[in-house]
Amino acid sequence: MNKQALAEHIAGIIDREDRASHWLGMKRLEVRPGYVRMSMRVKEHMVNGQKVCHGGLIFSLADSSFGYACNSHGQHALAASCSIDFLAPAALGDELVAEAQEIAHAGRTRIYDVRVTNQDGKLIALFRGKSASVKGAWVE
Repeated sequence: MNKQALAEHIAGIIDREDRASHWLGMKRLEVRPGYVRMSMRVKEHMVNGQKVCHGGLIFSLADSSFGYACNSHGQHALAASCSIDFLAPAALGDELVAEAQEIAHAGRTRIYDVRVTNQDGKLIALFRGKSASVKGAWVE
């Protein structure tokens, strides 16, 4: 199986098993080795007391795209650390897109940057995640 086919196969497995992302209405748009693009529409139950998308849900979108991307190489991987900078609020009805890209790899560690934008291309948040490979592979 080539690297692209492997990334697509793993994303399909994650699609079937990731109940949290499904519950939030996330959709996978594109996958490549070390890269994923996902979307999520901001719905009524996602806004906070200031009537903007709860930051934890923006974080969840970024984290889910990071999770798909860091597992796309075939080895099981988990988050070791991550952080987010919120740059603009997301409004009710916004279609958010998270684009996760691997930027570094050393041993069992990989670093990913995730850009979250709205439907107008406005930058909503920047997320950085560090993954660690753990025991197990997605395909035997």
